[in-house]
Amino acid sequence: MQSTDLPNLDTLSFDAPDLARLLPETRSTHAPRILLLYGSARERSFSQLLTEEAARLLRKMGAEPRIFDPRGLPLPDDAPDSHPKVRELRELAQWAEGMVWTSPERHGAMTGILKAQIDWIPLSMGAVRPTQGKTLALMQVSGGSQSFNAVNQMRVLGRWMRMLTIPNQSSVAKAFMEFDEAGRMKPSSYYERVVDVMEELVKFTLLTRDCADYLVDRYSERRETAEALSRRVNQRSI
Repeated sequence: MQSTDLPNLDTLSFDAPDLARLLPETRSTHAPRILLLYGSARERSFSQLLTEEAARLLRKMGAEPRIFDPRGLPLPDDAPDSHPKVRELRELAQWAEGMVWTSPERHGAMTGILKAQIDWIPLSMGAVRPTQGKTLALMQVSGGSQSFNAVNQMRVLGRWMRMLTIPNQSSVAKAFMEFDEAGRMKPSSYYERVVDVMEELVKFTLLTRDCADYLVDRYSERRETAEALSRRVNQRSI
């Protein structure tokens, strides 16, 4: 059905935003589930150390963090979906309500190790979109001066994966100077920014996880679904 004042609008698929659906009466009470990915396989990996520090903060904030170890994950399309590391990653992606992606900056970009993990997470798994509507925080480590190339690139990917990427982000310069021998992050403004980012991630996750499906529900996709249903019905009636 078309609207008379908006002739291009399909009123059957149109749905005016509803505040009540953004504020459901029943709220989840379990700890926010956060998956953390990092982008290096080095023995002393600063992206891994930063990820582990973030996980400690998330746990302190009442979240349930899980870190995926990328070692042994095959290149995309170089192994079947049944590979144990691929299955592990995809199961964690479905489990999570939010994610943290942390990458070293290599050649002015995120690493192939982190990109491979993201590439193994499909946009859809049957009728389920494993990343759509989930929150995302971004961090990077650099060997030299502070840069935002990797986080900016990951932000583009987060949008492509239909994730709710939080505004704050972390970039740790000269990362080799920011961790002690035990692998713990030293006190600094960089550390405080990591606290800020994790705090914001937990807040956004608590705020959106119960209405994530509604937040990313789109008119164009509802209309496409309606048209596909109509075609199927009409084919059966022929």
